[in-house]
Amino acid sequence: MTSGIIILDKPAGWTSFDAVHKLRNLLHARRVGHGGTLDPMATGVLPVFVGRATRAVELFEAADKTYLAGLQLGVITDTEDTTGTVLERRPVAVTEAQLRAAVAALIGAQEQVPPMYSAIKVDGKRLYALARKGKEVARKPRPITVYEAELLSFSGDTAQFRVRCSKGTYIRSLCRDLGERLGCGGCMCALRRTQAGVYTAHDAVSLDTVAAADDPWSLLRPVDSMFADLPAYTASAAQTIKIRNGVAVPGDFPEGRCRVYDPDGAFLMLGEQKDGTLGTIKSFFEVI
Repeated sequence: MTSGIIILDKPAGWTSFDAVHKLRNLLHARRVGHGGTLDPMATGVLPVFVGRATRAVELFEAADKTYLAGLQLGVITDTEDTTGTVLERRPVAVTEAQLRAAVAALIGAQEQVPPMYSAIKVDGKRLYALARKGKEVARKPRPITVYEAELLSFSGDTAQFRVRCSKGTYIRSLCRDLGERLGCGGCMCALRRTQAGVYTAHDAVSLDTVAAADDPWSLLRPVDSMFADLPAYTASAAQTIKIRNGVAVPGDFPEGRCRVYDPDGAFLMLGEQKDGTLGTIKSFFEVI
């Protein structure tokens, strides 16, 4: 396999870039990219795309993600998590029922103000770079959706909750919002991504596993696994020639998006049918 996706279980203390750089060296691969940044303190599912599979990164960024988040109540920090400088401490007088209701209230479409310690650019400068200089700038709220939110445990001033959300959601900011709603302040104290798109923590491997593998490339999944929830279509030889030449083809195709294969079973592209014609969203066949 010359390209594919490896589902990495990112360790704590590593940036996503660090993990990708390490993986690039282990695979001796040139084209490597990841699907969705995880904070250094976070662990869990980090899909890494290798070779021609990197063409799928932009498609994967829109995938829903699921997290297990730790919430520290009564503490407000500049980074909205426990790695930052404590700005304020407040007493905590919150019942489990109040917290459960606050977590449930996170569900729905909303606008979220991203944290200063984030990679978003404002006037060409990363917010975290400005924050490290002690600067704070106005940030535009961004639309996000929380599809599911559930309190899992609560003891004293710490809690754990599960959340499934859209791209662009900052879990640190959800923890901040929970603290504000409860009147005591709060920040994130732990984070683990358990699912990204179709991939779960059960699919993930550690960097140590990759390093110890006789053939680390064998740990990669084919790029079409990313679209496993879509119907499949096998093109004829004549259609395959047109698809390889970027020509839309007429035929009896599944409605909407589908995985398209050549007669030998090789994955050609992610396609989309419109008005009886199959067009290319993104091709993945090797260019000879």
